[in-house]
Amino acid sequence: MRRIRISLSLLCCAASLPAQSPKEITADEVVDRIRRNVGVEWRNETVDTFKAGDLHTKVTGVAVTMMATLDVLERAAAKNENLIITHEPTFYDHLDTSSQLPQGERDAVLLEKRAFIESHHLVVWRFHDHWHLRKPDGILTGVVRRLAWEKFQDPKNPYFFTIPESTVGQLSRELQSKLGIYVMRVVGDRDMKVKRVALSPGAAGFRREAGALETPDIELLVTGESREWETVEYVADAVAEGRHKALIMLSHVPSEQPGMEECATWLKTFVTEVPVEFVPTKDPFRPLSSPKK
Repeated sequence: MRRIRISLSLLCCAASLPAQSPKEITADEVVDRIRRNVGVEWRNETVDTFKAGDLHTKVTGVAVTMMATLDVLERAAAKNENLIITHEPTFYDHLDTSSQLPQGERDAVLLEKRAFIESHHLVVWRFHDHWHLRKPDGILTGVVRRLAWEKFQDPKNPYFFTIPESTVGQLSRELQSKLGIYVMRVVGDRDMKVKRVALSPGAAGFRREAGALETPDIELLVTGESREWETVEYVADAVAEGRHKALIMLSHVPSEQPGMEECATWLKTFVTEVPVEFVPTKDPFRPLSSPKK
């Protein structure tokens, strides 16, 4: 009986103890962990900085996304995810300034977006430069995994691939399906057979894209976004000259989006206090609807 009385007493004492408070983490603490885990030296000159909100805010959830569109912000806020980690700019300019807008900070679209962020106490941080600098490149890793092209990757150049023989048209449809793209753009013969492919997600610029196309055995360049008077015109001229070259343009968001899903998976390994979720950015382009009869 004495042992029973002691046990009951201990239970009463345990019940009277205050509940342990949940672990908390702030936005700047999340970013500090990213800096310590990304595996590359942090640069002083970088766009990877806070774009909106109080960096000392206690995080209730993390939304990792390709582009912090208003639609993404609304979906994140609805799930109580107040730290938004975005790969691309939030305010329509590479440096997230309003200098490109004729009305600057008075622009109505910009004002409404800023107001939503402020009213929902969101914090926005960009993760672009160092995710690309990671070895291997975090964006490329995610895209290659989504395409299941790991076994085709060139060991000397991770952006080059030797795939099973296909046609430009067949490969275009495969990429459209795997990446969830609504509108595809192709320059070149859709029936042309290809095996050697260069993959350039995002907007690498004409010099890098032309460099890939100048490689003698590269037949097809798959890119995200290219200027039409640069890479597009270059490939069009190459085709007109009878060269065995073609271009598939995916558009920017879907070409890099799997890389930010990869980022969310990676982030979960060292940010465990709060939920971390990948919030996909919707493909902004839509095919024209069929005309009404």
